[in-house]
Amino acid sequence: MDKLQSKYDIEKRDLARGRNLKMAAVATPLALTFIPAVIFILLTFIFGSTPPVAAMFFFVGLIVTALGFMTGISLAAFFAVRHANWTKEMRERIASDGIRAEEIEWFRGELKTSEKNALRQVQKTDLLLADAYRETLASRLTATRIIKASKRELQMTQKRQNRIKYLKAANSEKFLSEVKRDAEKIRSINDEAKQMLAEAESRLYMIEAAAVRGSDLADSELALKKLSARSKELPLALEEARMTEEIRREIENETAVDVES
Repeated sequence: MDKLQSKYDIEKRDLARGRNLKMAAVATPLALTFIPAVIFILLTFIFGSTPPVAAMFFFVGLIVTALGFMTGISLAAFFAVRHANWTKEMRERIASDGIRAEEIEWFRGELKTSEKNALRQVQKTDLLLADAYRETLASRLTATRIIKASKRELQMTQKRQNRIKYLKAANSEKFLSEVKRDAEKIRSINDEAKQMLAEAESRLYMIEAAAVRGSDLADSELALKKLSARSKELPLALEEARMTEEIRREIENETAVDVES
């Protein structure tokens, strides 16, 4: 499990790439607009000794500046799309082995407005409760993502079952039984994720209530550890099921080719 967890760690070069893309999206239109404008203003003052020459530098500078602005906007949009794709990729990598409390800033867009407000209020009241709230939020985010992912995987598995039924091969029954077992495993993961989601949501309400009362969470430590353990185990179980399906899909494709030939 440690090897799987370390596989998805975000390295400094990944963060540097994100910063560079964000800086490029902001700086490119500014640079391509102001640099030509400044250059032609200087040229106008230095070489524009007569009105016709000054007018020529002014209009040429105006055209180049406009082109630079349009080019900068296009490049900014390109870098912004690249940054959005990078952010999505980083979120998927982080969530692959379970979201941790210190990583929820990556998923603020997936938090409910009430959760954001509650987190701010709890942080003002009690830092210990705030840590517990972030930990439970991480479990809630993980459970929500697993439910969505397992639903997609289950739909793909059901489609695969239908294809295998029409596959006229000697070992199609064996493939069908294996796919059914995987479908049951994915359903089990989905059910456990729903239970984890219900527990996390109830824990969030309890922490909010504790923050209002000004009490601690000494009696809830075991439940929090249980949620934390699930948030690490369930994504790995779903990843294992997905890898099994990928291998089986390759085998099915090879079998289909053999049947056609």
